[in-house]
Amino acid sequence: MNHDQSWSRRQFLQGLGAAASGLALSSCVNTNRSPVGLTKEAQAVEPIIDPKTLEKPNLTVGFVPVNDCAPFAVAWSKGFFRKYGLNVTLSREASWGTSRDGIIFGRLDASPVVSGAVTNARTGAEGARHAPLCAAMTIHRHGNAMTMNKAMWDSNLRPWHEYNGNLEGFERDFQNYFAKLPTEQKILAVVLSSSIYEYFFRYLAAATGINPDEEFRVIIIPPPQMVSNMRLGAMQAYMVAEPWNTRALNPLGKKGQQVGFTFAQGREIWEGHPDRLLAVMESFIEENPKTYRSLVKAMIEACQYCSDPKNREEVATLITDRSFTGAKPKTGPVDKFTRPGIVGEYNYGGFDGKKRTVNTLETTLFFDLPDKLKTIPGNHSTFLWQSHSLWLMTQSARWGQIKEFPKNAEELAHKAWRTDLYREIAAEMGIQCPAEDYKVEAAEVFIDKRKFDPSDPIGYLKSFEISSNSPKKFALS
Repeated sequence: MNHDQSWSRRQFLQGLGAAASGLALSSCVNTNRSPVGLTKEAQAVEPIIDPKTLEKPNLTVGFVPVNDCAPFAVAWSKGFFRKYGLNVTLSREASWGTSRDGIIFGRLDASPVVSGAVTNARTGAEGARHAPLCAAMTIHRHGNAMTMNKAMWDSNLRPWHEYNGNLEGFERDFQNYFAKLPTEQKILAVVLSSSIYEYFFRYLAAATGINPDEEFRVIIIPPPQMVSNMRLGAMQAYMVAEPWNTRALNPLGKKGQQVGFTFAQGREIWEGHPDRLLAVMESFIEENPKTYRSLVKAMIEACQYCSDPKNREEVATLITDRSFTGAKPKTGPVDKFTRPGIVGEYNYGGFDGKKRTVNTLETTLFFDLPDKLKTIPGNHSTFLWQSHSLWLMTQSARWGQIKEFPKNAEELAHKAWRTDLYREIAAEMGIQCPAEDYKVEAAEVFIDKRKFDPSDPIGYLKSFEISSNSPKKFALS
């Protein structure tokens, strides 16, 4: 690919935080919106666990205003926290960085984090705070997407499913678009550095023969600011959880502009990938083992509630509340923005007036898995596979965020992703779990049809032609 400047690793890193300081908008989240008090429904719930038996029944739990706050909203409003003896104060976090850092610095007892944050906190990956974070469960799988701007549409790029698996066809369109762009405009945005969203952008670019270290800057923008920043031309594409992809399909600003279309849901990059994890510090589990069990049980029940198709319309409406996402349209159904990602009526959009709606509950997986992903007995969405933590480490090593794939990777995965605890807690709830911690990710679940075998992570890493260690291109003046 032709370009007139190669981005150095240092330039890439400098770009990571650029948007947070230079592109902050008036739409910045007000964290004082957090819900207060208890709903009548929650008050009517009789606890099955006496709060006096818990080490710390009063908890502050974070969430971020995206669709995956749904289990937290449900656990709070339906009384699942109360059922398990917990008095939870929900804290609406401004970004995924504050959600993670709130746990590390003790402001929050627990909070969801972007997949990658827990693993990279253990490895000390570049851009991640080094801390003993732990997670025993996922909040959901899928539920996110890549949004591209109108200029990319005008250059003939289309939603991934319209390429019918033709990676070479997409590669042609993707490279043609970026070849014509000035270097300073080659910008992609994600919600957190050293996270699965950044890895998905890098994975996709490398699959088309582009070295992202050389061609792009990646900037960090909080979820609710993504759409406005794209309207201002801050980036060409972004990846975020819903409803902030669907929001880009709808008019924004005084001129009522549609600013983007969905290129792909994250499940089309890696089907079955974990998105959010419920994170705590290791010390919290050690000091409050009973409390932690209650917290995980409440969140599992909330995820099961969100997973039930009968409840999804209710959930989509619940999270439009100002205390949660606040994503309400000025006209039309109240769940216009939140519904597609929760109910599964997902429109990829476009600028030709056509609706590209795909109806599937796979858009967000809260607990139950589709048959094609449930090939292992007991597998369900909230179960953490430690092999997924190893995959994240391969990407961190691939892009130079750690010097090499850790020699003690399995030990780190076990400490970070507490599958052992989850099995114990789930068993107390009568929930079956897989017997193993690792599984092979079949080639067909990845966009580039490349299998991941956790028994050979080094071989997997070496199979990629493009990485931070691959030969660099130099522009001659």
